[in-house]
Amino acid sequence: MADPPSPPSPDTCALATEGSFGPLTVPPDAGTVLGTAAPDGHAGSLLTLQPLAEAARAYAARKDSPNTRRAYAADWRLFERWCLRQGLDPLVPDPRIVGLFLAAAADGHGLPQVSVATLERRLAALTTHYRSDGTPLARGDRHITDVMAGIRRSHARPPRQKEAVLGGDLLAMVATLEADLRGLRDKAILLVGFAGGLRRSEIVGLDCGPRQTTDGAGWIEILAEGALLTVRGKTGWRAVEVGRGSSERSCPVAALETWLRLGRIAHGPVFRSIAGAKGVVSAARLSDKHVVRLVKRTALAAGLRGDLPEGERALAFAGHSLRAGLASSAEVEEALVQRQLGHASAEMTRRYQRRRERFRINLTKASGL
Repeated sequence: MADPPSPPSPDTCALATEGSFGPLTVPPDAGTVLGTAAPDGHAGSLLTLQPLAEAARAYAARKDSPNTRRAYAADWRLFERWCLRQGLDPLVPDPRIVGLFLAAAADGHGLPQVSVATLERRLAALTTHYRSDGTPLARGDRHITDVMAGIRRSHARPPRQKEAVLGGDLLAMVATLEADLRGLRDKAILLVGFAGGLRRSEIVGLDCGPRQTTDGAGWIEILAEGALLTVRGKTGWRAVEVGRGSSERSCPVAALETWLRLGRIAHGPVFRSIAGAKGVVSAARLSDKHVVRLVKRTALAAGLRGDLPEGERALAFAGHSLRAGLASSAEVEEALVQRQLGHASAEMTRRYQRRRERFRINLTKASGL
């Protein structure tokens, strides 16, 4: 009995991990017809694996969200430019070079000074890039760990959280919108985003139904009791219940139904861009940056946090203000809020409850003082 063919060798079938699925190398004597085995028995396997390598490469490219990919790409370009200015090779995963880069960014030496959180993200970006290239960075090396520990000790600050938009705040924001098609769309975005405790990417990622688009992050189903949203978030898929409100003015489901009806949307993305002065609804999905701009604009127009200087007011609000607002406003069991927001832990949910627990329990008096 003939010996079974040996598996492809690493030098002819390079399937690296983390997005670096390189092209499969077919030996010169492999034959010219797909599926025809070469004398050594390898060619058929290689030609069969080529589509799988392409599929694996596509899956690996989607392991991070679009926002994360954009941020990581910008971080790598910054690191690359900095290395070239210093006469260093950015392609070499040298912990000493990475440590110098982190120190330069922490102190503003040749780079804009940034927060510790931004440095943590940049380190994650470099780690991911090197790993994807098949040349892992020794992130546990002392030239990185000790530098980052010192940076945290010297520069760490309390996290700057976005201001929570509470229920009354949201109604004031909605009141600043025009009664045209854009205003109706933006009203639905604000109310659904708040009531669902959704991230900005989850809001604009909604489709009218399942499997309708390739870039969707969930879909809606409107029922008599409210809207059921199936959403893909950071922790996986979850069902989000958005009940009907107490009045037409504040009901997120009614706002959603009005937008879909007047926008003549029955398939594909729920929230779309509107082109031209005549307000023609396009087929293009809204960018999640629209949610950020919308929250900022309407919060400022409604006069929220008027006690802050104008520059600080503009920085106080963002898309996360809606999620924080629901967590801070909803007077229900914490576990229900945690499930709605899709948090993996109750501790994360408590970070979103900006003012809910403040001085509710007075430990000073409770201790007898």
